[in-house]
Amino acid sequence: MLALLLAGPAFASPCTESLLRELGWHIDRAAIDAPRISGGTPCRRATLADAQAAGDLRATLPRDPAQADAALEAMLDDPATVCAYAFRLGDAARRASARLEANDGYRFFGLQTGWIGFGAQGAQAQGWSRFRSFGRGYAPVASNSVALDAFYTGQVRTECGVGRQVAQLATQRELYGDAAFDAEFAPGELSIGTFNTLHETDSILLGHHAGEFFADGKAVRTSAQGRQAFMGVPGFIEHAFSKRFLDDLSNQAENFIVVDVTDEAARALEAHGGLAYYDGLNRQLWQLSRQVTGLGRRGFERLLYERDPQLRAKLDPHEREVVARMDALFDDPFYRGFLLYVHPRGVKPVGYHVARLLDRNPRTPYTIDLALHNLHTTLYRRWIDQRLRQCAGATNR
Repeated sequence: MLALLLAGPAFASPCTESLLRELGWHIDRAAIDAPRISGGTPCRRATLADAQAAGDLRATLPRDPAQADAALEAMLDDPATVCAYAFRLGDAARRASARLEANDGYRFFGLQTGWIGFGAQGAQAQGWSRFRSFGRGYAPVASNSVALDAFYTGQVRTECGVGRQVAQLATQRELYGDAAFDAEFAPGELSIGTFNTLHETDSILLGHHAGEFFADGKAVRTSAQGRQAFMGVPGFIEHAFSKRFLDDLSNQAENFIVVDVTDEAARALEAHGGLAYYDGLNRQLWQLSRQVTGLGRRGFERLLYERDPQLRAKLDPHEREVVARMDALFDDPFYRGFLLYVHPRGVKPVGYHVARLLDRNPRTPYTIDLALHNLHTTLYRRWIDQRLRQCAGATNR
């Protein structure tokens, strides 16, 4: 134990520098009096390679060890480092979403029939233990990765709120890798169930171990940072009017995680100051939709998202004029470049959901919000600390 205690501080800075380099920082030493840190704007770039080519993530440190060590520690909290981590987070979210979407056995049912159902095999056989009745709360039995496999390959049914939780946890699994994911998190930290249930658990999403939340419902600050700041972030699309205007309660809201944002969509979000602008466009689309009737099943989905030429040919002259105005609104790059994972719809642009909900609940427009999250606060620090511990342990060995 004494050897480990003595070795720990000596290896702290090499491990910190190694992790920063792994995240994409280019670090030099020079005969200077103070560190020169140029993080740049990596969150605005499409890839880490693009960020590096643009001159982001560059640091020149003094040769003095104490000054260099202090600068390296400070760089872990630099917004540019969080953006560099966001590239990895986005990759993890896309891998998780693809695996969830590929499982035909992972399905949806309405709120009125329960929240989570593990089918004939039952929860225990698929790695989960129930702690609340009516499918309102489950936690992994033993291996966290085995429990998540139930949603990757098993037969499970949940509504979209749990689907969002599963996607968030699966993103962490893909970020850490199975061995580290199993070792880092206690079963209670990966609880799933109703959102109210999670508040009473050790959940890393909304419970006692969630730590510091970042609140940016209309994405004002996130939009100002750039596209990578959205990666893996949870949110929801919700009816703007009261429940008495709903015809399909199972589609009163859609919970999502963001899996990608195109450059054009990110620029549009920044230019318009976030999501509130698009709530206004959604309201205009809804108002115009009231003038187009008799479209049949999936009418607006086919009309606006798929732009079905046969359906459009059946419109009368007035409806064609109205749809042309809707097209003009829908041509904003946000609608096709803001990509979401929603259970059970898979990965689709936000415009798909806006059009689909015009069909499902035609008497209300919908709003879009980001949910509270800790991806760039508590979960970021946990991942950093785990990687540093891993490095220190390997060095000591």
